[in-house]
Amino acid sequence: MKKGILILFLLIFSISPAQKGSYYQQFAKYKMDIDVDAAQFTYQGKQTLTYTNNSPDELKTVYFHLYWNAFKAGSMMDQRVQSQGKNGDGRLQQNGISRLASIPENEEGAQNIHWIRQNGKNLKFEIQETIMKVELAEPIKPNSSTTFTMEWDAVIPQQIRRAGRNNREGIDMSMSQWYPKIAEYDYDGWATFDYIGREFHAPFADFEVNISIDKDYIIGAGGILENPLEVKGYDPQAKIKTNNQNKATWKWTAKNILDFAWAADKDYTVESFTVLDGPKIYYVYQKSEKTAFWELSKPYVQKFFQLMNATFGRYAYPTYSFVQGGDGGMEYGMTTLILGEAKSLEGLVGLMFHEAGHMWFQQMVATNESTKPWLDEGFTSYAENMIMHQLFPPKTPQPHPFTSSLNRYINFTKTGKESPAVWLADHHDDGGAYGIASYYKGELFLVQLGYIVGEENLSAILKEFFQQWKMKHPTDRDFLHIAQKHTGMDLKWFHHYWINTTKTIDYAVKNVEYGSNSTTVTLSNKGSVPMPIDFSILTSDKKVINYHIPMNMTRVWKKKDIYGDFETLKYWPWTQQEYTFNIPYTKDQIAALGIDFSQRLADVNPEDNFVENK
Repeated sequence: MKKGILILFLLIFSISPAQKGSYYQQFAKYKMDIDVDAAQFTYQGKQTLTYTNNSPDELKTVYFHLYWNAFKAGSMMDQRVQSQGKNGDGRLQQNGISRLASIPENEEGAQNIHWIRQNGKNLKFEIQETIMKVELAEPIKPNSSTTFTMEWDAVIPQQIRRAGRNNREGIDMSMSQWYPKIAEYDYDGWATFDYIGREFHAPFADFEVNISIDKDYIIGAGGILENPLEVKGYDPQAKIKTNNQNKATWKWTAKNILDFAWAADKDYTVESFTVLDGPKIYYVYQKSEKTAFWELSKPYVQKFFQLMNATFGRYAYPTYSFVQGGDGGMEYGMTTLILGEAKSLEGLVGLMFHEAGHMWFQQMVATNESTKPWLDEGFTSYAENMIMHQLFPPKTPQPHPFTSSLNRYINFTKTGKESPAVWLADHHDDGGAYGIASYYKGELFLVQLGYIVGEENLSAILKEFFQQWKMKHPTDRDFLHIAQKHTGMDLKWFHHYWINTTKTIDYAVKNVEYGSNSTTVTLSNKGSVPMPIDFSILTSDKKVINYHIPMNMTRVWKKKDIYGDFETLKYWPWTQQEYTFNIPYTKDQIAALGIDFSQRLADVNPEDNFVENK
C-alpha cells in the first residue's frame, strides 16, 4: 500500500512540470478595408482575421478590444478619472474635472460591430465596455487556425488621450487602437483588461490594411506603403489614383508587429532618411517654424538606432515612422505618434528616443504593459537616458546618466504617495505614483542591478534578454532567470523588495575611529531593503581605494565593476543592523570615505553616507 502511494506521488510530481508545457504564443493575421468619411470623422470597416491557436488549450470563447468605447461620458475611463480627481492623468482632467464627461455626443468614440462570423457562421457577441466577448460556433483546437470576418463602423472621438480627431496641434486624425483587436491569450489566460487610459497588450500579427480617404490627405503609419506612386506625399513622381468618390486608397502592410497605427492630415510633409546598417526612417509632420527641430533631430535619430542596435540588439523591421499626431507620445508597431511642436531640440529628441526605444522594450520584447508596465516603461527609460547622456552631455557633470531619475525617486519617497511597481497599470490611485513606479523604479531596477552584479554583467544580461526573447512575450521572471544564470547570484530577494514593496534603501556611516595604524569603520542599515555595499576611501594623495561588502542572500559575490578594482570583505548578513571593519589607512592618509562613490545606490538619505576629513 505504502509502495503504491509512493509511486503515485512520484508520477504526479514527474508529470506536474510537463503540464505547464513549453512556451507558446498566438498569432493573428489581419486584412482590413477601411473607408473614411473625413468630413464626418467616421469610417466603415471590414476585417478578415485569421487567428492561430498555438496553445495547448481548446478555445471556446475569444475576446476583442474596442478601445474607442472609452471616450464617452459615463465610461469606465470617465468614472476612474472622476474618482481620482486632481490625482488623475492631467491629460484626462482639468482641475479635477474629467474631460471625458463633456465630450459632445456626436464626438463620442464608438466602434459599432454590425456582425462577426467564424468560418462563415454568425456568432453571438456581448459588448462589455471596451471588451467584446465572442462565443464561438466551433472551438479552436490546439495548433489550428480559424477565420473571423466582421463589419463595423466607427466614430473617431474627440482627442482626449492618444487617439482622436483634431488634436491640439491641428492634426485631423490620430488613429491608434482604432480597430477591433483580438486580445492576447497565454498561460495566464485572456488579457482582457478594460481600457482606462494606460497601456496595451496584443499578440504578434501580420497586417494588410487598405485605407480609402479623400485624395488630399497624407497618411503616416507603421508599416510598408505598397503604392507610393498612387497617393500623395511619398514620391514626387506619384500620380494620385482616385475612385468615383474622389478618394485615394492607401495600401499598407506590416509583418510580425503588435498593432497597426496611423494618422492623417492634409498638411503633412513626408521626409525620409536611412540609418547606416539600420531602418529607413520616415518623418510625417506639419513642417513649419513650430516644428523646426524635426530637421535638426535627424542625425541624433540616426545615432540612436545605431547605439540601440549595438547596446541591446538589432532592430528587426525595415522602417520606422515618427508621426506628428499624439497627445505626448505613444509607441505602436514600427511607429510612434508624438506631439511635434517641441520647445527645444533636446526635448524633441528625448521624446523620440523614448518612443522609438519602446520598439525594443514593448514591441520586439513584447511584455504585457497592462500588468507589468515597469518592464517596458522602465527598461525604455533606462535606454533613453543612457543614450541622451551620450548625445547631450549634461552641462553640469553627473556621475552617471541616471542621476536625475534617482533624485526624483528619492524625493517622491518623502511624499508618502508611493505605490509598488507590481501594481497593474490602470490601478494606481495617483498619477505621480504610477509614473514613479513604472518609469523610475523600472529604470532604477536596472541601475540597482548593475550596482549589485557589476555593469559589464548587466550589459551582457540585457543583450541576452533581447536575444532570447525578441519577438516573444517574456515576463520579469524570464529576465530574472537570465540574470541569475549569467551571474550565479540569487537575485529573487532584490526583485521582491524593489518591485513588490515600497520599502527603501538607507545606509549610513555610523562611526569612524582613527587609530595609529588603521581606521575602524562602522556602517548602519537604517532602511528596510538590504543591499551589498560598495565602500571607498579617497586618500590624501588623491587615489581611490575600493572595498566590496557582499550580502549573504546573493550567495555569489560581485567580482568586478567598471568603477575600479576592489577588495572583497566578509559578507554582511541581511538581519544584522551594523557592520564594522578595519582599513589599513590612518586619518592623515584619508581625505574622505563613504558608501557608493559611484552614486548608483538608491539610498533615500545619502547625506550620511560620506565623511570628509578637513
